[in-house]
This record gives sequence, C-alpha cells and structure tokens, in this order.
Amino acid sequence: MGWVDPLRGGIVGLDTTPLIYFTEANPTYVEIVRPFFEAIQREEFTVVTSIVTLLEALVRPIKDGDAKLAQEYRDFLLETNNVTTYFLSQKIAEEAARLRAFYKLRTPDSIQMATAIYAEASFFFTNDARLPSLPNLKVLTLGTIKEDSQEKDTQKSNLENGFSQEG
Repeated sequence: MGWVDPLRGGIVGLDTTPLIYFTEANPTYVEIVRPFFEAIQREEFTVVTSIVTLLEALVRPIKDGDAKLAQEYRDFLLETNNVTTYFLSQKIAEEAARLRAFYKLRTPDSIQMATAIYAEASFFFTNDARLPSLPNLKVLTLGTIKEDSQEKDTQKSNLENGFSQEG
C-alpha cells in the first residue's frame, strides 16, 4: 500500500484535486491516488472535506453537460460511508479567516484546511504545493508522494542490481 499506511485509523482532510484526478482518471496522477481511494472503500480511515469540494468538482461536469460525472461526485461526497462533507459553519469560517490572515491562503484553500482542522484531521491530501503543513495538520501533496515513490523505486532498483547507497 505504501504511502497510505500512516493514514490508517485516522482522519484525513481531502482537497478537490485528488478526487478529480481519481474520478476522471487523470493519466498523470490516477495511479498515485488510486491506493487512497481504494483504502476509502475499505474504510481504513475517515475522510473529511468541505462543501467547496462539491462546488469545485461539479464545474466541469456542469459545463460539459455530463450529468453522470456530476452524480459520481455527489455520490462520493454525500453518500460514501466514511466520507463527511461539511457545510461552512461559523467555527470553520473563523478558522479559515485565521488561516488566511496568518498563512495568506486563498479563500477556498483556507476553508478546506479549516474544515480538516475542525474535524480533527491529522493529514490533508492535496496537489497544492503552496499549502503549508500546520502544527496538527500535515499536508500530503501528490508531487511529494510521486517523488518519494520514484526515490524508493530507484533505491529498490539499485539494491536489486547490487548498487549501494554508500559512497
């Protein structure tokens, strides 16, 4: 399973892009995000996100008139057992304002991260490398996961071919 292992039994905040990449089978990222979404189906951890995810995910299906894809997003976000989509509450809004003030985040990003904090998530899964890890919320970016995976593959290949990491 790899990078998903530390998430087991925890709460993970979900940004919009990983969901879009998986649902729409983005060729660059689908294999990286697949273990995450398979683990969701096995209910290995709880996922939290904000209603902003629904808003952002529905843009393309609405623009393209793709009712089936729009329904896939609704089903995942609103009907999946261990996925909770939070509406914007006063507490989340005030935390989002604090994040905007101190970390200069864009409004949608601050709402997403504030939702994860409100739900006591330990991780936040995104593709936005600009988002900072916070004291109690570690940001997991697809770029970092991809780089770590490639680095591990290189190390494994070197070991299999008799090369050492030591000089």
